[in-house]
Amino acid sequence: MAGVNSESSVRSGDAASQGVDIAKILGQFAPLLFLLVLVVVFASATEGRFLNPLNLFNVLRGVSVTGMIAIGMTFVILTGGIDLSVGSLLALAGMAAAIAFKGTNQNTLSLEATEAVGLGVAGAVLVACIVGSLGGLLQGLVITRLGIPAFIVTLGGLTIWRGLTLILSNGGPISGFTPDYRYLGQGLIPLPFLTEITQSRVPIGIPIPVILFVLFAGLAHVVLRYTKYGRHVYAVGGNPEAARLSGLNVKNITLSVYVIVGFFAGLGGFVSSARFNSSEAVAGIGTELDVIAAVVIGGTSLFGGEGNVLGTAIGALLIGVLVNGLVMLNVSSYLQQIIIGLIIILAVAFDRYVKARRRS
Repeated sequence: MAGVNSESSVRSGDAASQGVDIAKILGQFAPLLFLLVLVVVFASATEGRFLNPLNLFNVLRGVSVTGMIAIGMTFVILTGGIDLSVGSLLALAGMAAAIAFKGTNQNTLSLEATEAVGLGVAGAVLVACIVGSLGGLLQGLVITRLGIPAFIVTLGGLTIWRGLTLILSNGGPISGFTPDYRYLGQGLIPLPFLTEITQSRVPIGIPIPVILFVLFAGLAHVVLRYTKYGRHVYAVGGNPEAARLSGLNVKNITLSVYVIVGFFAGLGGFVSSARFNSSEAVAGIGTELDVIAAVVIGGTSLFGGEGNVLGTAIGALLIGVLVNGLVMLNVSSYLQQIIIGLIIILAVAFDRYVKARRRS
Protein backbone atom coordinates (compact mmCIF):
# COMPACT_ATOMS: atom_id res chain seq x y z
CA MET A 1 0.00 0.00 0.00
CA ALA A 2 2.82 2.34 0.87
CA GLY A 3 4.40 1.64 -2.50
CA VAL A 4 1.12 2.27 -4.27
CA ASN A 5 0.64 5.54 -2.39
CA SER A 6 4.19 6.58 -3.18
CA GLU A 7 3.72 5.78 -6.87
CA SER A 8 0.43 7.68 -6.92
CA SER A 9 2.11 10.67 -5.32
CA VAL A 10 4.84 10.61 -7.92
CA ARG A 11 2.28 10.44 -10.73
CA SER A 12 0.29 13.28 -9.17
CA GLY A 13 3.43 15.35 -8.88
CA ASP A 14 4.32 14.62 -12.50
CA ALA A 15 0.81 15.54 -13.62
CA ALA A 16 0.93 18.75 -11.64
CA SER A 17 4.29 19.69 -13.09
CA GLN A 18 3.04 18.86 -16.55
CA GLY A 19 -0.02 21.04 -15.92
CA VAL A 20 2.21 23.93 -14.90
CA ASP A 21 4.39 23.42 -17.94
CA ILE A 22 1.39 23.38 -20.25
CA ALA A 23 0.04 26.55 -18.67
CA LYS A 24 3.44 28.19 -19.05
CA ILE A 25 3.69 27.19 -22.70
CA LEU A 26 0.18 28.44 -23.44
CA GLY A 27 0.93 31.67 -21.61
CA GLN A 28 3.97 32.24 -23.80
CA PHE A 29 2.65 31.14 -27.18
CA ALA A 30 -1.15 31.60 -27.03
CA PRO A 31 -1.09 35.00 -28.87
CA LEU A 32 1.06 33.57 -31.67
CA LEU A 33 -1.10 30.45 -31.98
CA PHE A 34 -4.25 32.56 -32.07
CA LEU A 35 -2.70 34.82 -34.72
CA LEU A 36 -1.87 31.81 -36.91
CA VAL A 37 -5.41 30.46 -36.48
CA LEU A 38 -6.88 33.82 -37.53
CA VAL A 39 -4.66 33.95 -40.63
CA VAL A 40 -5.76 30.45 -41.67
CA VAL A 41 -9.45 31.18 -41.03
CA PHE A 42 -9.45 34.50 -42.92
CA ALA A 43 -7.40 33.05 -45.79
CA SER A 44 -9.98 30.27 -46.19
CA ALA A 45 -13.01 32.51 -45.74
CA THR A 46 -11.79 35.06 -48.30
CA GLU A 47 -10.62 32.47 -50.83
CA GLY A 48 -7.01 33.58 -50.47
CA ARG A 49 -7.62 37.32 -50.93
CA PHE A 50 -6.46 37.93 -47.37
CA LEU A 51 -3.01 36.52 -48.20
CA ASN A 52 -2.49 38.90 -51.11
CA PRO A 53 0.90 40.57 -50.43
CA LEU A 54 -0.60 44.02 -50.99
CA ASN A 55 -3.24 43.34 -48.34
CA LEU A 56 -0.70 41.92 -45.89
CA PHE A 57 1.56 44.95 -46.23
CA ASN A 58 -1.47 47.21 -45.75
CA VAL A 59 -2.22 45.35 -42.51
CA LEU A 60 1.37 45.88 -41.38
CA ARG A 61 1.26 49.57 -42.29
CA GLY A 62 -2.01 49.95 -40.42
CA VAL A 63 -0.65 48.53 -37.16
CA SER A 64 2.76 50.20 -37.30
CA VAL A 65 1.89 53.40 -35.39
CA THR A 66 -0.17 51.50 -32.82
CA GLY A 67 2.65 48.98 -32.57
CA MET A 68 5.32 51.62 -31.98
CA ILE A 69 3.35 53.23 -29.17
CA ALA A 70 2.57 49.77 -27.78
CA ILE A 71 6.33 49.19 -27.49
CA GLY A 72 6.54 52.14 -25.11
CA MET A 73 3.36 51.06 -23.31
CA THR A 74 4.98 47.67 -22.67
CA PHE A 75 7.66 49.39 -20.58
CA VAL A 76 4.96 51.24 -18.62
CA ILE A 77 2.75 48.22 -17.97
CA LEU A 78 5.76 46.09 -17.01
CA THR A 79 6.25 48.48 -14.08
CA GLY A 80 2.58 48.10 -13.13
CA GLY A 81 1.59 51.48 -14.58
CA ILE A 82 -0.72 52.66 -17.34
CA ASP A 83 -0.88 55.60 -19.76
CA LEU A 84 -4.29 56.65 -21.07
CA SER A 85 -3.01 59.83 -22.72
CA VAL A 86 -1.01 58.42 -25.64
CA GLY A 87 -3.71 59.11 -28.23
CA SER A 88 -3.96 62.77 -27.24
CA LEU A 89 -0.18 63.06 -27.00
CA LEU A 90 0.05 61.62 -30.52
CA ALA A 91 -2.27 64.37 -31.77
CA LEU A 92 -0.32 67.10 -29.94
CA ALA A 93 3.04 65.88 -31.26
CA GLY A 94 1.70 65.53 -34.80
CA MET A 95 0.32 69.06 -34.70
CA ALA A 96 3.57 70.45 -33.30
CA ALA A 97 5.49 68.67 -36.07
CA ALA A 98 3.19 70.16 -38.73
CA ILE A 99 3.59 73.68 -37.33
CA ALA A 100 7.37 73.24 -37.10
CA PHE A 101 7.49 72.04 -40.71
CA LYS A 102 5.12 74.65 -42.14
CA GLY A 103 6.41 77.51 -40.02
CA THR A 104 2.79 78.50 -39.28
CA ASN A 105 -0.33 77.19 -37.57
CA GLN A 106 -2.63 78.47 -40.28
CA ASN A 107 -5.32 75.92 -41.06
CA THR A 108 -5.29 74.27 -44.47
CA LEU A 109 -8.14 72.21 -45.86
CA SER A 110 -6.41 71.23 -49.10
CA LEU A 111 -4.19 68.15 -49.31
CA GLU A 112 -2.16 69.75 -52.09
CA ALA A 113 1.46 70.29 -51.04
CA THR A 114 2.33 73.86 -50.11
CA GLU A 115 5.67 75.55 -49.58
CA ALA A 116 7.29 74.83 -46.21
CA VAL A 117 9.31 77.58 -44.54
CA GLY A 118 9.84 75.92 -41.19
CA LEU A 119 12.45 73.54 -39.76
CA GLY A 120 12.32 70.88 -42.47
CA VAL A 121 11.54 67.17 -42.08
CA ALA A 122 14.33 66.41 -39.62
CA GLY A 123 13.30 69.37 -37.47
CA ALA A 124 9.66 68.28 -37.54
CA VAL A 125 10.54 64.74 -36.46
CA LEU A 126 12.71 66.11 -33.66
CA VAL A 127 9.97 68.46 -32.47
CA ALA A 128 7.40 65.64 -32.44
CA CYS A 129 9.66 63.35 -30.40
CA ILE A 130 10.59 66.14 -27.96
CA VAL A 131 6.95 67.13 -27.43
CA GLY A 132 5.98 63.50 -26.81
CA SER A 133 8.91 62.92 -24.44
CA LEU A 134 8.20 66.12 -22.50
CA GLY A 135 4.55 65.11 -22.13
CA GLY A 136 5.64 61.74 -20.76
CA LEU A 137 8.19 63.41 -18.49
CA LEU A 138 5.63 65.79 -16.98
CA GLN A 139 3.19 62.98 -16.30
CA GLY A 140 5.94 60.78 -14.88
CA LEU A 141 7.02 63.56 -12.50
CA VAL A 142 3.48 63.99 -11.19
CA ILE A 143 3.13 60.23 -10.72
CA THR A 144 6.46 59.68 -8.98
CA ARG A 145 6.93 62.93 -7.05
CA LEU A 146 3.35 63.67 -6.02
CA GLY A 147 2.29 60.06 -5.62
CA ILE A 148 -0.86 60.43 -7.71
CA PRO A 149 -1.96 57.16 -9.38
CA ALA A 150 -0.95 56.82 -13.03
CA PHE A 151 -4.55 56.14 -14.05
CA ILE A 152 -5.68 59.54 -12.72
CA VAL A 153 -2.68 61.50 -14.03
CA THR A 154 -2.84 60.10 -17.55
CA LEU A 155 -6.63 60.37 -17.64
CA GLY A 156 -6.15 64.07 -16.97
CA GLY A 157 -3.40 64.13 -19.58
CA LEU A 158 -5.81 62.68 -22.11
CA THR A 159 -7.93 65.84 -21.98
CA ILE A 160 -5.09 68.30 -21.35
CA TRP A 161 -3.04 67.27 -24.39
CA ARG A 162 -6.15 67.23 -26.58
CA GLY A 163 -7.02 70.74 -25.41
CA LEU A 164 -3.48 71.98 -26.14
CA THR A 165 -3.73 70.49 -29.61
CA LEU A 166 -6.93 72.43 -30.26
CA ILE A 167 -5.26 75.63 -29.05
CA LEU A 168 -2.20 75.08 -31.24
CA SER A 169 -4.27 74.35 -34.32
CA ASN A 170 -7.06 76.87 -33.78
CA GLY A 171 -9.39 73.91 -33.99
CA GLY A 172 -8.62 73.08 -37.63
CA PRO A 173 -6.30 70.75 -39.56
CA ILE A 174 -2.89 71.50 -41.00
CA SER A 175 -2.35 69.53 -44.19
CA GLY A 176 -0.70 69.53 -47.59
CA PHE A 177 2.82 68.31 -46.82
CA THR A 178 5.64 67.89 -49.32
CA PRO A 179 6.69 64.41 -50.58
CA ASP A 180 9.78 64.30 -48.35
CA TYR A 181 7.58 64.83 -45.27
CA ARG A 182 5.06 62.21 -46.39
CA TYR A 183 7.76 59.65 -47.12
CA LEU A 184 8.04 58.40 -43.52
CA GLY A 185 4.31 57.67 -43.52
CA GLN A 186 3.58 56.71 -47.13
CA GLY A 187 6.92 55.64 -48.56
CA LEU A 188 7.97 52.07 -49.17
CA ILE A 189 10.95 50.01 -50.24
CA PRO A 190 9.81 48.46 -53.55
CA LEU A 191 9.72 44.70 -54.09
CA PRO A 192 9.38 44.49 -57.89
CA PHE A 193 9.29 40.69 -57.95
CA LEU A 194 6.12 40.64 -55.81
CA THR A 195 4.49 43.28 -57.99
CA GLU A 196 5.33 41.20 -61.07
CA ILE A 197 4.24 37.87 -59.60
CA THR A 198 0.89 39.19 -58.36
CA GLN A 199 0.41 41.39 -61.44
CA SER A 200 -0.62 44.19 -59.12
CA ARG A 201 -1.44 47.58 -60.60
CA VAL A 202 -0.10 49.17 -57.40
CA PRO A 203 3.62 48.81 -56.54
CA ILE A 204 4.17 46.39 -53.68
CA GLY A 205 6.87 47.04 -51.12
CA ILE A 206 7.75 47.22 -47.45
CA PRO A 207 6.20 50.39 -45.97
CA ILE A 208 8.62 52.71 -44.15
CA PRO A 209 6.44 52.79 -40.98
CA VAL A 210 6.73 48.99 -40.82
CA ILE A 211 10.52 49.21 -40.97
CA LEU A 212 10.50 51.75 -38.13
CA PHE A 213 8.20 49.49 -36.09
CA VAL A 214 10.41 46.44 -36.58
CA LEU A 215 13.64 48.33 -35.80
CA PHE A 216 12.29 49.85 -32.59
CA ALA A 217 10.69 46.56 -31.53
CA GLY A 218 14.05 44.83 -31.97
CA LEU A 219 15.86 47.56 -30.03
CA ALA A 220 13.32 47.48 -27.19
CA HIS A 221 13.54 43.68 -27.03
CA VAL A 222 17.31 43.87 -26.62
CA VAL A 223 17.02 46.56 -23.94
CA LEU A 224 14.47 44.65 -21.89
CA ARG A 225 16.07 41.25 -22.19
CA TYR A 226 19.80 41.89 -22.20
CA THR A 227 20.47 45.12 -20.29
CA LYS A 228 20.61 46.05 -16.62
CA TYR A 229 17.94 48.70 -17.21
CA GLY A 230 15.59 46.06 -18.60
CA ARG A 231 16.07 43.88 -15.53
CA HIS A 232 15.35 46.88 -13.33
CA VAL A 233 12.07 47.53 -15.17
CA TYR A 234 10.96 43.95 -14.51
CA ALA A 235 12.08 44.19 -10.89
CA VAL A 236 10.05 47.34 -10.26
CA GLY A 237 6.97 45.75 -11.81
CA GLY A 238 7.43 42.46 -9.95
CA ASN A 239 7.79 43.97 -6.47
CA PRO A 240 8.46 47.72 -6.12
CA GLU A 241 9.24 47.51 -2.41
CA ALA A 242 11.72 44.67 -2.87
CA ALA A 243 13.31 46.60 -5.75
CA ARG A 244 13.65 49.67 -3.51
CA LEU A 245 15.19 47.65 -0.67
CA SER A 246 17.70 46.15 -3.10
CA GLY A 247 18.96 49.63 -3.94
CA LEU A 248 17.05 50.47 -7.12
CA ASN A 249 15.79 54.02 -7.65
CA VAL A 250 12.19 53.00 -8.24
CA LYS A 251 10.98 56.57 -8.85
CA ASN A 252 13.53 57.28 -11.56
CA ILE A 253 12.91 53.95 -13.30
CA THR A 254 9.15 54.60 -13.22
CA LEU A 255 9.71 58.13 -14.52
CA SER A 256 11.84 56.82 -17.39
CA VAL A 257 9.17 54.48 -18.75
CA TYR A 258 6.70 57.37 -19.13
CA VAL A 259 9.33 59.31 -21.06
CA ILE A 260 9.81 56.26 -23.30
CA VAL A 261 6.11 55.88 -24.09
CA GLY A 262 5.91 59.65 -24.63
CA PHE A 263 8.75 59.44 -27.16
CA PHE A 264 6.95 56.72 -29.10
CA ALA A 265 3.67 58.69 -28.99
CA GLY A 266 5.57 61.66 -30.44
CA LEU A 267 7.17 59.58 -33.18
CA GLY A 268 3.79 58.00 -33.89
CA GLY A 269 2.26 61.46 -34.16
CA PHE A 270 4.69 62.45 -36.89
CA VAL A 271 4.33 59.16 -38.81
CA SER A 272 0.54 59.39 -38.59
CA SER A 273 0.48 62.96 -39.94
CA ALA A 274 2.85 61.95 -42.74
CA ARG A 275 0.74 58.93 -43.62
CA PHE A 276 -2.55 60.83 -43.84
CA ASN A 277 -0.96 64.05 -45.16
CA SER A 278 -2.72 65.95 -42.39
CA SER A 279 -2.38 66.79 -38.71
CA GLU A 280 -5.71 67.07 -36.92
CA ALA A 281 -6.86 67.65 -33.35
CA VAL A 282 -9.02 64.52 -33.59
CA ALA A 283 -6.07 62.30 -34.49
CA GLY A 284 -5.41 59.39 -32.18
CA ILE A 285 -8.85 59.22 -30.58
CA GLY A 286 -9.19 55.69 -29.21
CA THR A 287 -5.54 54.87 -29.91
CA GLU A 288 -4.84 54.36 -26.21
CA LEU A 289 -7.34 51.50 -26.12
CA ASP A 290 -5.82 49.79 -29.16
CA VAL A 291 -2.34 50.20 -27.68
CA ILE A 292 -3.27 48.76 -24.29
CA ALA A 293 -5.16 45.94 -26.00
CA ALA A 294 -2.09 45.04 -28.08
CA VAL A 295 0.11 44.91 -24.96
CA VAL A 296 -2.35 42.85 -22.92
CA ILE A 297 -3.26 40.45 -25.72
CA GLY A 298 0.48 40.01 -26.31
CA GLY A 299 0.83 38.53 -22.83
CA THR A 300 2.09 41.44 -20.73
CA SER A 301 0.43 41.33 -17.32
CA LEU A 302 -1.50 44.40 -16.21
CA PHE A 303 -0.17 43.69 -12.73
CA GLY A 304 3.42 44.26 -13.90
CA GLY A 305 6.60 42.21 -13.98
CA GLU A 306 5.70 39.83 -16.82
CA GLY A 307 5.67 40.25 -20.58
CA ASN A 308 7.89 41.19 -23.50
CA VAL A 309 7.99 43.37 -26.59
CA LEU A 310 7.77 40.48 -29.05
CA GLY A 311 4.46 39.48 -27.50
CA THR A 312 3.29 43.08 -27.86
CA ALA A 313 4.22 43.07 -31.55
CA ILE A 314 2.20 39.88 -32.01
CA GLY A 315 -0.70 41.47 -30.12
CA ALA A 316 -0.66 44.49 -32.42
CA LEU A 317 -0.55 42.23 -35.48
CA LEU A 318 -3.37 40.11 -34.08
CA ILE A 319 -5.65 43.14 -33.74
CA GLY A 320 -4.70 44.36 -37.22
CA VAL A 321 -5.34 40.96 -38.77
CA LEU A 322 -8.64 40.63 -36.91
CA VAL A 323 -9.93 44.03 -38.04
CA ASN A 324 -8.75 43.54 -41.63
CA GLY A 325 -10.24 40.07 -41.86
CA LEU A 326 -13.58 41.19 -40.44
CA VAL A 327 -13.69 44.08 -42.91
CA MET A 328 -13.01 41.71 -45.81
CA LEU A 329 -15.87 39.55 -44.57
CA ASN A 330 -18.13 42.62 -44.45
CA VAL A 331 -18.64 42.36 -40.68
CA SER A 332 -20.17 45.51 -39.18
CA SER A 333 -17.70 47.95 -37.60
CA TYR A 334 -19.94 48.00 -34.51
CA LEU A 335 -19.60 44.24 -34.15
CA GLN A 336 -15.84 44.52 -34.65
CA GLN A 337 -15.57 46.65 -31.50
CA ILE A 338 -17.53 44.08 -29.52
CA ILE A 339 -15.29 41.26 -30.71
CA ILE A 340 -12.07 43.13 -29.89
CA GLY A 341 -13.45 44.04 -26.46
CA LEU A 342 -14.28 40.41 -25.72
CA ILE A 343 -10.78 39.35 -26.79
CA ILE A 344 -9.23 41.85 -24.36
CA ILE A 345 -11.35 40.50 -21.49
CA LEU A 346 -10.48 36.91 -22.41
CA ALA A 347 -6.78 37.80 -22.62
CA VAL A 348 -6.79 39.24 -19.07
CA ALA A 349 -8.83 36.29 -17.78
CA PHE A 350 -6.37 33.87 -19.36
CA ASP A 351 -3.45 35.77 -17.83
CA ARG A 352 -4.97 35.39 -14.36
CA TYR A 353 -5.69 31.70 -15.02
CA VAL A 354 -2.08 31.03 -16.02
CA LYS A 355 -0.80 32.83 -12.93
CA ALA A 356 -3.11 30.82 -10.70
CA ARG A 357 -1.88 27.56 -12.27
CA ARG A 358 1.72 28.57 -11.72
CA ARG A 359 1.10 29.32 -8.02
CA SER A 360 -0.57 25.96 -7.52
